[in-house]
Amino acid sequence: MDVKSHWEQTFEARTPAQTSWYTPHLQHSLRWIKESGLPKTAAILDVGAGRSTLIDDLLTRGYTDLTALDISETALADIRQRLRQQAAFVTWIAGDVTTVSLPPSRYDLWHDRALFHFLTEPTQRHQYLDQIKRALKPGGLVMLSTFGPEGPVQCSGLAVCRYDRASLAAAFGQDFILQDAEIEMHMTPSGKPQQFLHARFVRAAD
Repeated sequence: MDVKSHWEQTFEARTPAQTSWYTPHLQHSLRWIKESGLPKTAAILDVGAGRSTLIDDLLTRGYTDLTALDISETALADIRQRLRQQAAFVTWIAGDVTTVSLPPSRYDLWHDRALFHFLTEPTQRHQYLDQIKRALKPGGLVMLSTFGPEGPVQCSGLAVCRYDRASLAAAFGQDFILQDAEIEMHMTPSGKPQQFLHARFVRAAD
């Protein structure tokens, strides 16, 4: 099964609370976005948006330039249905983050909760980083959450990579400056702990 079919099937078969990464609100991301001092007009791209409530919460907080990207059209349709009329104020992109066409130097913030660790091949990771360098403004922010060094080795039936602060910084390379990294123990809906690493990077100026 190809990657798109896998995720379409996953989102069609499971409710949000049946997915291990589910949390009602991305409190860590919301805190870091607030602390970043980004204006409410900042262009924010949520990659691997899935069915998370980040877009909902940012709209509620007055952010006006939001884009949600996911490989699953089913997942994006679920967010649009939940937002109702507010969905018209969001840009929706259905596609693979490693290959989709993104506008150059468009975004102030690249947000990713639980996508990067599914990129287990070096080629995929290089394509992902090339996309950030193309789409993120120089000096723009990357907020990324991956499984930590003691996180699971599989998720949703797929192999994943686990990272600590040093290995994630090495994966991103010299084009990105690591500002901060924090470990969090996420509790899945079934009551099992999952270790996440949250990291915040700044894209180095060209």
